[in-house]
Amino acid sequence: MKLPKYQLKSGQELSSYEFISEGPKGLIKKQVQFTLINEERAYNLAFGDEDETGAINDLAISDNGDSEKVLATVIAAVYAFCSKHQDIWIYATGSTRARTRLYQMGIAKYWEDITEYFEVYGEFNEEWEYFEFGKNYTSFLAKQKIH
Repeated sequence: MKLPKYQLKSGQELSSYEFISEGPKGLIKKQVQFTLINEERAYNLAFGDEDETGAINDLAISDNGDSEKVLATVIAAVYAFCSKHQDIWIYATGSTRARTRLYQMGIAKYWEDITEYFEVYGEFNEEWEYFEFGKNYTSFLAKQKIH
């Protein structure tokens, strides 16, 4: 994706990333973390503002006017993580239905770029299916394509 992104700083294992959102609300530290969730090599993608304890607050609403740049930065973290860890699944869902809907709109908006490198699935009625436009999914899975 050729969108402006924030500079990512990664942890040693490339499973955690941080960056600073810049906007009218000031500088807000953000985190992206990938955590192994099952033996099928699926990783949960967690994202949100860093709270005062250093943990991710995935319910925070920053409203810093840079949502496109933040989304592009989170996607850059996914690409970086997948470049180090081959043959894995990335699982993502929003902390609220509204956030899940925002993620779905982001997938749809950047579909051409995303599907060049990833297969994308959505969970609908507790079943996984290849992502389709116009359906409201409850969560998402992405798997890097082998080129």
